[in-house]
Amino acid sequence: MTTDLNLIRTFVAIYETRSVSAAARRLSITQPSVSYSLNRLRDLLQDPLFTRTRDGMVPTFNATQLFNAFKSALDSIETAISTTRQFDPTGSNRCFRLALSDLGELHFLPFLVRELQAIAPSVELEIVQIDSERITEWLQTGSVDAVVGNLQFVGGQVRKKALFTESYSCLLSPTHPSIGNAMTLADYVSANHVVVAPFTGHHLVEDVMGSMGLTRKISLRVPHFTSLVAVIATTDLVLTLPTRIARSFASDGRMRVLPLPLEIPPFEVNLYWYPHAEDSAAQQWFCDTIAQCLSDV
Repeated sequence: MTTDLNLIRTFVAIYETRSVSAAARRLSITQPSVSYSLNRLRDLLQDPLFTRTRDGMVPTFNATQLFNAFKSALDSIETAISTTRQFDPTGSNRCFRLALSDLGELHFLPFLVRELQAIAPSVELEIVQIDSERITEWLQTGSVDAVVGNLQFVGGQVRKKALFTESYSCLLSPTHPSIGNAMTLADYVSANHVVVAPFTGHHLVEDVMGSMGLTRKISLRVPHFTSLVAVIATTDLVLTLPTRIARSFASDGRMRVLPLPLEIPPFEVNLYWYPHAEDSAAQQWFCDTIAQCLSDV
């Protein structure tokens, strides 16, 4: 029975990752072991199950039909087993991997690290830079345990929990030569702007301005936010970014925050994860900790 359950685990891992090597990494076994289990399943089910292509392991029709039944049964079994396990964060040295943008690193990490040090001092946290095109794959394969951000396209069976609703504001020098205590739309359009790419907020601003027949002057483009504090504080550049982070940057008095003079819909910052039943207790604790910690930020 144990062997049969492991065969089902292997099948589900290959189906979700579309890769023998990725399935091996998820299951913490060797690639030959995965191949051996796949061959056994092929013999038992009298079906090739997967075809190797340039795009990965493509399931056959029968494999697609079997997946939902196998996945549901496996999750039920693993969940039943996991309820008998206890995850003790105070004594664990497990490494959790969290995907964040550089803005997330700047703003969320201090809160999260303090929380983990207080309740799980031996747990290790590894931060991975968000790659929006690979997030679904990373979550499904277990390459990351969770993601925090505002992602537009996350597919599959990825779960999502809203942490908070956010808006955009403008960050600028307190001695800006042409903008006083309030910023008009004309001020915003005529200002010199800095944008960070890739940053989805930049595209939202451009979309709204485009619908109004307006454009803004981009004077500086940079790949990340970390170098911008001194630039904004000592020049006439204006940066549009999430309000919480703008206020955090301006907290030392070197910059100031003004409302964005454009009607841009608020957006949600979410926690994303893919439930892996074989590690559900640890993963659930990690996700609960992130949600409790960052919902109050």
